[in-house]
Amino acid sequence: MKGRSLTPGDFSAAVESITASFGDPTRREIYWAVRSSDRGLTVSDIAKSVGLHNNVARHHLDKLAAAGHLIVDIQREPKAGRPSKRYRSAKSEIAFEFPARHDDLMGTLLGRALALLPPKEADRLAEEVGHEYGLHLAAEMAPGDAQRSLHSAVATVAETLTSHGFAAHSEGTEGQLRIVSEHCPFGQAAIDHPVLCAIDRGLVRGMLAGLYGETAPELTGSFATGQSACTTLV
Repeated sequence: MKGRSLTPGDFSAAVESITASFGDPTRREIYWAVRSSDRGLTVSDIAKSVGLHNNVARHHLDKLAAAGHLIVDIQREPKAGRPSKRYRSAKSEIAFEFPARHDDLMGTLLGRALALLPPKEADRLAEEVGHEYGLHLAAEMAPGDAQRSLHSAVATVAETLTSHGFAAHSEGTEGQLRIVSEHCPFGQAAIDHPVLCAIDRGLVRGMLAGLYGETAPELTGSFATGQSACTTLV
């Protein structure tokens, strides 16, 4: 019997669930940093400790708090000014009742789901989902901010990709900007299912649209094609 057709809503929900996972390496590092503190930590404390922009650190902290892993204490300073937030661990112990998994599994399942669609439609859908989530990330990083320079936007995108497991950095040579990712969170799944690279392309395009304006990023090399890094030309 033929299975139910995959819908954009189904796929979008699956991708959002993965990207919001507690298994994100940067988010995990942030959680353990907060957990090890007796007094709790501020956004600035975490940003310096992990090496992130304050807005990116705040994004991860708020996700952990929304999931119930952290508690937010609001403190008013003696002098007039905005109250400050301190994040602390919600529980002394966390028990996991499920076995550890590899991120490759989720990437493989996504790749197989996309394989149910015609190649062009799968590529379009994957990039569309990435673009939508990229816009969401940009809105959380810079709510209400004026558009920044392309160079600044590209650097911020690379930093955000790193926080999601891509180990990315920005480069600029001969008037061209590029984002180089030295790790792919999809792992072997991206090699087996190259269409997953369209999610990466969509993420970059969506974040740049929110931080700078519409661009047309081009993936010029990837792990899926045997390269040692994924390179996106902006």
